[in-house]
Amino acid sequence: MDYMTLKEAGQKWNVTPRQVNYLCSGGRIPGAVKMAGVWLIPKTAEKPIDGRTKQGKGLHHE
Repeated sequence: MDYMTLKEAGQKWNVTPRQVNYLCSGGRIPGAVKMAGVWLIPKTAEKPIDGRTKQGKGLHHE
């Protein structure tokens, strides 16, 4: 399986690497694993819905 780093995922999803780290730590990205202190995210992973917005909150509770 191919993996991408926090920086690559951030560029792909148009968010900061810190936000991607937060998503990984919260278990919001399926398949993300931490090896030797570095998060590895599957290249096929989809960006999780942002629960901070009204749109994200509405989709989360459906």
